[in-house]
Amino acid sequence: MIFVTGPRFSYKRQYIMKELSLDEITASKECIFDAEELVRERMTEKELTELADRLSEKRAVTANETGCGVVPVDKDERLFREQAGRLSVMLAERAERVIRVVCGLGQVLK
Repeated sequence: MIFVTGPRFSYKRQYIMKELSLDEITASKECIFDAEELVRERMTEKELTELADRLSEKRAVTANETGCGVVPVDKDERLFREQAGRLSVMLAERAERVIRVVCGLGQVLK
């Protein structure tokens, strides 16, 4: 699995589709985009691990960076950011390659 991360609206989807020569239909079947949105509900560590295991079976997974910027005042939003960060760490550990995309340009981290 290839894990692609980076800021919102940095062309992660387009980057991975070009990198893997995928059209929109094939990409929607073989890849998961915006994986951080899957942790909007409170999850246990075991549930996060199981989610990371399932996602790592996909060809590619993208997630927006959630650790930058102002820390939210809202408790639920802080919990979401914490869980999204943990999921990203788990995905990076499982990935064959990790790429950070900014302005459509990829930087290989792993």
